[in-house]
Amino acid sequence: MASDGRIVIGLSGGVDSSVAALLLKQQGHDVVGVFMKNWDEQGDDGVCTAAQDYEDAKRIAEQIGIPFYSVSFTKEYYDHVFTYFLDEYRKGRTPNPDILCNTEIKFKAFLDLAMTMDASALATGHYARLDKKNGVKLLRAADANKDQTYFLAGLTAQQLEKAVFPIGSLDKSEVRSIASKHDLITAGKKDSTGICFIGERSFKKFLMQFLPAQRGDIVDLNGRCIGRHDGLMYYTIGQRRGLGIGGMNDGTGESWFVVGKDLTHNLLIVQQGEHDELFSTALSCDKLHFVSGEPPAKSFRCTAKFRYRQPDQDVTVTLHGDGATIDFDKPQRAITPGQWAVLYDGEVCLGGGPIDEVRTVKALPKRFQ
Repeated sequence: MASDGRIVIGLSGGVDSSVAALLLKQQGHDVVGVFMKNWDEQGDDGVCTAAQDYEDAKRIAEQIGIPFYSVSFTKEYYDHVFTYFLDEYRKGRTPNPDILCNTEIKFKAFLDLAMTMDASALATGHYARLDKKNGVKLLRAADANKDQTYFLAGLTAQQLEKAVFPIGSLDKSEVRSIASKHDLITAGKKDSTGICFIGERSFKKFLMQFLPAQRGDIVDLNGRCIGRHDGLMYYTIGQRRGLGIGGMNDGTGESWFVVGKDLTHNLLIVQQGEHDELFSTALSCDKLHFVSGEPPAKSFRCTAKFRYRQPDQDVTVTLHGDGATIDFDKPQRAITPGQWAVLYDGEVCLGGGPIDEVRTVKALPKRFQ
């Protein structure tokens, strides 16, 4: 990597971005660290660890010896990510705001800011790699267990042309080792999990603040009421825990699973055991995005993930308009509308899109359709 030009790096206060910044500095780059504040937690200390993360990021910049700034994208985040998050839950879907955060905030608003700072590139601590030899290709990280291309699948080649992922060729253990070797304060810091604006709090408690909950009946496939739910938005397809119906004496004795939602009648539909209603043979995306801007063909074979860290699944993609139908070689369990289907050709992440409809092995009874 050439050492000319300034590189702005997003310092999150975690070990990954800390080591990414250190490596860039060691390579001779003019590195500038910037902490992004994406959520306003004023008056609610439980939302996020932003205050501590800011202090850690600031101290890392001091340790490495690079300039440090803070920027707020709270309005952009609320307008372009959080409102989408709420709208999806209103529709009974399960969204993935992390993907939208990358496309709308980190590699749009933040990238634009970096360019105004005379930067030649924007770096982050993502586990992913880039091939810029002939155009731009988004490649899986060397550490398959930490690969984050699933969350970057919505980016364009134009955005990635200005991106740098310094730790994409390293294992997580190597990143920790580098941080320890250089006594970085984040060397032993626990990785952040979940969505920042929820933090360590109960997801249900958080969502209640923004969407009015409407309690309703939990019913089996015969329409028999077997319990009460706290609001359809709190449940997802395939969910087993937290249903409150495990102590029923009748039935097969198997666990209950969520297999559907009837928004019209406010019913949570469950099934005892994992059967055909929980598995699907295909899905459709109304909009499918390709990193390169163009699909490989009108119809093509590839692999796909329907949730983060899921093993690759063999599929056939057939385009129609802006979207596509994705047929599975093998039935898939608990495919969830709102999540993303992300496509791969070997090491290359082709792109993806939000799941809109699912074709189950066996449809739910007509009373719920």
